[in-house]
Amino acid sequence: MAKAVGKTPFSHAWRALRHRNFKLYFAGQGTSLMGTWMTKLATGWLVYHLTHSAWMLGVVGFASQIPAFVLTPFAGVWIERVDRRKLLVWTQILAAIQSLGLAALTLAHIITIREVIALSALQGLINAFDIPGRQSFIVQMVDDKADLGNAIAVNSSMVNGARLVGPAVAGMVIAATGEGWCFLIDGVSYLAVIASLLMMRIRPITIKPTALSKLEQMREGWDYVRTFRPIRSILILFAVVSLMGWPFTVLLPIFAGDVLHGGAHTLGWLTGASGLGALISAFSLALRKSVVGLTRMIPIASGIFGVALICFGLSHVLWLSLVLLLFAGFGMMQAAAGANTVIQTLVSEDKRGRVMSYYTMAFVGSAPIGSLLAGALARAIGAPTTVMITGACVVAGAVWFAFQLPRIHPIIRPIYEEMGLLPATEPV
Repeated sequence: MAKAVGKTPFSHAWRALRHRNFKLYFAGQGTSLMGTWMTKLATGWLVYHLTHSAWMLGVVGFASQIPAFVLTPFAGVWIERVDRRKLLVWTQILAAIQSLGLAALTLAHIITIREVIALSALQGLINAFDIPGRQSFIVQMVDDKADLGNAIAVNSSMVNGARLVGPAVAGMVIAATGEGWCFLIDGVSYLAVIASLLMMRIRPITIKPTALSKLEQMREGWDYVRTFRPIRSILILFAVVSLMGWPFTVLLPIFAGDVLHGGAHTLGWLTGASGLGALISAFSLALRKSVVGLTRMIPIASGIFGVALICFGLSHVLWLSLVLLLFAGFGMMQAAAGANTVIQTLVSEDKRGRVMSYYTMAFVGSAPIGSLLAGALARAIGAPTTVMITGACVVAGAVWFAFQLPRIHPIIRPIYEEMGLLPATEPV
């Protein structure tokens, strides 16, 4: 069992770190994520440096994420049948090899856009299994299920802390030595998370035997997601947010170079501003003592994200663009982490892998199509107008979800009451 911690006014904000396994994960993954965000920025800048093409930025984004759209439903079924820790160890090893390969080609000055696309697609293939695996594994690292929502919020804080620092460091490294060293640092950083996974003492989850084939299990998971309104509505919203909103990140090199007339350091500032907003959002979620009220926050946060994107498209001043991206990052993370927490709270363990694979498909898998769309639109009408249009679509999605809440809350209430999360008199 987890040990008690000394009580302070904010001790509940970090209560998930009482659990040894989650603490190990926090330390290892936090180190690795720094390298991951360095690679994300360095890849975008490398593509822009090689091609100066908004379309190719979209193509690389598509290649890195389309495997998640295609493969995660299959991965979700498989994840429920295997040891999730062993799965994650292997995905981290493969990701390290991918980053080191990218580093070797770049440092040798023989990299071309074809190799970037191929290696990005390989990373997407790894992520198709790694992302739903990690989402499903969180519940095994936290002994007390009351701390699950906090674990997700703390995990989001870790991701966005790395997102804040990693791009800023990457901007300096690129300016000093080039993109290759960012990829090398990323490859080495995977050793930290691999070590943390191997050091964990995990209580295995009993895998119930089933007579269903993998395809029948996929259909069962799809029917569950399709007919359970709360999860279905959340996934529809995040398919829209991911398709239209998230791809603004692939256009940031265009804004840094052509709109704001800067360089790699400007791209680092833009990415860092979005990361700072997301980090603030994750901290605010960690301070919550309950998941109650998160469903009402999801459309508000999505609306903030969409409005910030519209205004960002209108800005041609660096300081204003940074402020707007801070709000965009805040809204995006508040909605995404809130949705993740609600889904993880509602779903039963025997369907967790499959449901989280559909969450990955909606939130990550729709992004590659959006990246291609954003790249094509940016080439035709310019990056600023593209971001304004996509931001308006995100706002429309938020309004739609807000009108779904009166139908969602009566379904969620009895589940929360049974779990002891919601008194009978308190609103959802």
